[in-house]
Order: sequence, then C-alpha cells, then structure tokens
Amino acid sequence: MTGHRLLPVALLLALGPGDGRSPGAPDPAGARIFTDPGRGALVIDLAPLELPARTPHHALAQPPVATLEIPSDGYIHGFRVAVVDSAGRELSDELIHHFNLIDPDHRELFLPISRRLLAAGHETGAVRLPGLLFGLPLRRGEHVVASAMVENLTPVTYHEARVRLVMDFTPTGRPWPLFRASPWQMDVAFPVGDKSFALPPGRSQRSYEGSPAVPGKIVGLGGHMHDHGRLIEFVDVTAGQVIYRAAPIADSVGHIHSVPISRLYGWTRLGAHIAPDHRYRVTVYYDNPTGQAVPDGGMGVVGGLFVPDRGVEWPPADRSDSLYQQDYRHYMRQSGGHEMRMADAMPMKLPMHEHGAGHGHH
Repeated sequence: MTGHRLLPVALLLALGPGDGRSPGAPDPAGARIFTDPGRGALVIDLAPLELPARTPHHALAQPPVATLEIPSDGYIHGFRVAVVDSAGRELSDELIHHFNLIDPDHRELFLPISRRLLAAGHETGAVRLPGLLFGLPLRRGEHVVASAMVENLTPVTYHEARVRLVMDFTPTGRPWPLFRASPWQMDVAFPVGDKSFALPPGRSQRSYEGSPAVPGKIVGLGGHMHDHGRLIEFVDVTAGQVIYRAAPIADSVGHIHSVPISRLYGWTRLGAHIAPDHRYRVTVYYDNPTGQAVPDGGMGVVGGLFVPDRGVEWPPADRSDSLYQQDYRHYMRQSGGHEMRMADAMPMKLPMHEHGAGHGHH
C-alpha cells in the first residue's frame, strides 16, 4: 500500500525537466539566466568583468545592470551569491559588496514601485526557506533585473570573472510548496531613492505609513537599523496592534550586531493577517550620543515573507505610475544613484533558515 501511495509523487518527479540546461533570453551586455536541473537551481550570471588586484569598488568598472527573462515556471526557496572565475570556480566571498534582484513586472506590497526579491552581501552565506512550505512563484516570460557591486582587495587579479546568483528552484508540477509566498518590505525612507538618512544628535524617530495592495498573512519578518538604533516596530495603526517590535543586539558603544527575527507561523497558525483597509506604520527609534549629526547614519526597514489570501494574485506593476518610473530610473542607474543593498533587511532573507547571518529567532 505504501508503494501505491508514493506512486503519484514519483510520477510528478519523473515529469520534471530533463537533464539539459534550459536557457532564458540573453542580456545584450553579456549576462545570462538558465535552469540547472542537476542542481535544482535557477542561475543568473552577470556579464564577465576584470578584477584587478587591490582595487576598491569605487575604482572598478562594475557589471552592467541586466534585465533577464525567466526561462521556466517554478518556485524559488533559497539562494546564494558567489563570484566565479573564467572556469566557473568560486572565488572568495570578500569580492562581493552587494547583489540585488528586482522584479519590474510586479509592484511592492506597500508601494507602486518594482518588487524587491532578494539582496545579499559577502557575509550573507546561503539562505534557505522551508521549501516544502513556502516558495516564491516565477513564471516563464516574466522579467528580473539583476545588479551587483564588487571589489577586489586581494593580491590576485582575476580575468573574465562573473557574479553568480544560484537560486534553489522547484519546477511547477510538484506537490510542493504548500504556500505561494513573496518578499515584502516597508522602509521609513519610502517611497524611492537611497534609504539611509542623516542621523541627528540625541533621541529621534522616523516613520512611514501605508496600506498593502492585497490582503494576506505575514509569516515572518525582521528589521534593520544602523548603529545607535534603539527600537524598530511595525504596527497595525487601524487596530492599534503591534505586529513586530524588536530591540537590536548591540555592544556597549552602540554597534549593532543583529536584529531579532519573528517567525509568525507554526502548527496552529499561519502568520499575522493584514488588509488593504487598514493602515500600517514602521517606526525606527535612535539615540545618537555623539553630539553631532551622522551623515547617512540612519536607516529603518522591516521586511519578510508574505502569503496572499487564497485566490489573490500578486498585483502587477503600473509602469505609467510616476513613483514606479522614478524608482526604475534609480535602480537602473539612470538617475545618478544605484540600488544599495539593504544589509540584513533583505526581503527573502528574513524568515528563512540562515547560514552565517548571525540572526536568531524569537
């Protein structure tokens, strides 16, 4: 009887993609995207570049921003970033400054800008969702925008190196994941542009308030702030309910090591429900003892994983929206800035099982 019960699962596995790699549409600048069924992965390689020895990021020609087309339907449930040499061998993690992956076809949960999918730096390591439970759906023909910043402070020069993103990928047709999930974030410096701000001396706070585009449940969230941060919280203003409140783990002089993460799902519940008819607010609190303003010293963002209500599709982006256009120019590096990695506030990082991230659950 056991063998018969497992037969449908075995058939589904057998109907997966073949052993060959499935390429997506190439990027004119030399980036590429492809599925690697042997590793159960969706892979993005940015354009090859030269990495001269002992060169900081501001002195390097960075890889061009790449717009790529998803080659196959499936779900992402983890990722890691590496730099590889011309033979595909992984190099030191210290070469990565930051990496961003953005979905220009869909909007953010709380803003009409492009959806942020994931971000990473050299300290991030491998990130994993509980893949049987949650997965970020991707459809063939949709687009992603990939960008990175690198540096090479080592004594070795590398030629034709590439920044590589390897995403754990489950093809459509398997009985898992059980829930379609998406990253989300809410920043005190919304709506668009760089997210750090000048930190005034003494006590201060900064907030942003908004409503989600669709109803659903937050199943995990965490936060990020800079040194001298004291508290960050995410509140349902309409209901007067605190959904998340965390004080950072810091040393005696205020240097922050981590911010606690809340996992809001378990055997008897699936997350905290939020709805478009409620207002929500993120607030970060600082106490700067230096007696002077700290340029770019402040930041406050919460983010995590969101499961839309049953039957609710993630909303598409409105490309005619002025905020969408301003944000697009920013992350495509068309307006003089660049999309900065949000350190440990990475949308896909927060509720996952982490390796090397230094965060704990509570």
